[in-house]
Amino acid sequence: MFDLAGEVALVTGGAKGIGKGIAKALKQAGAKVIIGDIDKEKGEMTANELDGDFYYLDVINKEQVQYVVQSICEKYGKLSILCSNAGIFPQVTIENMTEEDWDKVQNINVKGAFLVIQATLKHMKKQNYGRIVLTSSITGDITGYPGWAHYGASKAAQLGFMRTAALEYAKYGITINAIQPGNILTDGLIEAGEEYMNKMKSVIPVNVLGKPEDIGYTAVFLASREAGFITGQRIVVDGGQILPETPDFQ
Repeated sequence: MFDLAGEVALVTGGAKGIGKGIAKALKQAGAKVIIGDIDKEKGEMTANELDGDFYYLDVINKEQVQYVVQSICEKYGKLSILCSNAGIFPQVTIENMTEEDWDKVQNINVKGAFLVIQATLKHMKKQNYGRIVLTSSITGDITGYPGWAHYGASKAAQLGFMRTAALEYAKYGITINAIQPGNILTDGLIEAGEEYMNKMKSVIPVNVLGKPEDIGYTAVFLASREAGFITGQRIVVDGGQILPETPDFQ
């Protein structure tokens, strides 16, 4: 089950962190993986590690997005899986937030996802088949976090877009779903220091931070043919993080 052999997958923001975890899981399941990222050095390293391809991809550049998607389809004959993962999460309080801070997060996280999904859907519609998986977050749709008002808004917006997109393209054999990660052990979290990591871990009932591969395994399921009866839905992957009514559950 969940064999992705013969499938072609594009992972945006796949050079590192959760995106790399998704790419690794897709590769393990048999898919041909293409990394799309603005980090050329790490993107090429990840692509080489996974025997895949790398394309420099700025998700808010519409012409570049269309070129990359078209190039993949011409080279491999199809694009059957898109994992729209590219995003940013800078922290700034509402009081100190500028219009530029707000616009940058919305542009990359929401507009960027829209542009990549729109370009991909054009080709998936011709194929009469496709799997699209968004990396959203528990922040925004379920929880809030100080300093992430713009980020939370962007992640909730992704889910609103997903539901209508799923309706519009269901008749073409295309499913569109989302993963909502909790606290995941990424490079950014490691760089924040041990004290911060322990703080993040302390709110998770299973008492460990999630791994990028944990998000990847969920993406493999949603990208599989077996998940064809699931669309417009979201799966929380957080080790039980959102379950406690109070922080002193332990």
